[in-house]
Amino acid sequence: MPKKIPLRQCLGCREMKPKGELIRVVRSPQGEISLDFHGKKPGRGAYLCPDPACLKKVRKSRALERAFALPIPGEVYDGLEGQMEGGGTDG
Repeated sequence: MPKKIPLRQCLGCREMKPKGELIRVVRSPQGEISLDFHGKKPGRGAYLCPDPACLKKVRKSRALERAFALPIPGEVYDGLEGQMEGGGTDG
């Protein structure tokens, strides 16, 4: 029996994709928001395609604010965009 591949929905394009193809955005228990390229950080997670266009859609629709139930300042989106462009540096 083949192994089941977990699917997650991108907040930007709303497409279901394999979990490994998406980047996890995490709200830590302390309230800090960051990208989790390895899927191991503790906290509430939401998923995005590794495409800056999806991040722009999320910013415009405020999907992250709804997913995490807290207001997100513009600097956080700018930081997420920088991390996404940096590609894979998990900080």
